[in-house]
Amino acid sequence: MTSGAGRFAPSPSGELHVGNLRTALLAWLFARSTGRRFILRIEDLDRARAGAEEVQLRDLAAVGLDWDGEVVRQTERGALYEDAIARLSAAGLTYECYCTRREIQEAPSAPHAPQGAYPGRCRDLTEAERARRRAERPAALRLRASVTEWTVTDVLHGQYSGVVDDFVLRRNDGVVAYNLAVVVDDAAQGVDQVVRGDDLLSSAPRQAYLASLLGGSVPEYAHVPLVLNPAGKRLAKRDGAVTLAALTSAGVGAERVTALLLESLGLPPTPQGALRAFQPGALPREPWILDPQELTPRT
Repeated sequence: MTSGAGRFAPSPSGELHVGNLRTALLAWLFARSTGRRFILRIEDLDRARAGAEEVQLRDLAAVGLDWDGEVVRQTERGALYEDAIARLSAAGLTYECYCTRREIQEAPSAPHAPQGAYPGRCRDLTEAERARRRAERPAALRLRASVTEWTVTDVLHGQYSGVVDDFVLRRNDGVVAYNLAVVVDDAAQGVDQVVRGDDLLSSAPRQAYLASLLGGSVPEYAHVPLVLNPAGKRLAKRDGAVTLAALTSAGVGAERVTALLLESLGLPPTPQGALRAFQPGALPREPWILDPQELTPRT
């Protein structure tokens, strides 16, 4: 048992689909089964649709989830992010970057740099070069990383080593980047367990490295399989009735949706029953292939 916390942190860009709800259920199960608090954080720095947060919270409650404390929104936490940036800058760990996407794509890679890493085009500009580029376009702020790779431990994937480059901390439009915000938020909220889709596994080394620079602890990671459509692509709203509202309209209520999601994990059909039976080591390691048409009753 632990005094830490797990979390679910959706972006309020629209309704949650059943893949999101399945991940939320897993995050809740991981947290509750270890005595952790379970918190909700709305990651609304970039994409927020009016009314989406309310619908998401309603749907999470409808599938049987509860959470501790008030819901936190990233747009209310700017001072925390700027403090982290100031600390990194004071330590000489940031620099301005004026590159466009095209310039990054066309720039030759730095020697020995991992594939896909930022090529370091703006890393060692002179002050005169910075002044000239600053007059041309606003600057993003990048981390001056001293490593090219970092290793994390994941409950389901074991040791995972991934690329660390000079990633963006604040975009050139002034918006704090996801990788910084999530690390700062997790540390501030006592989150020591991160459960999310395995499409985000590659971002964990960057975030763990940044946490180490900011003096925080690296959380326990569990990157869980996604829900895919029959074509093997990540499930999306264009696949049909995949949101709770759409399924309810088609005659499949929240209780049945919850049962289907838990049964896909080999667990009993209610959250409390699933919690009693939950064993991370017994979870499926492959994606759940879902045909939404099979969920809805035939007429």
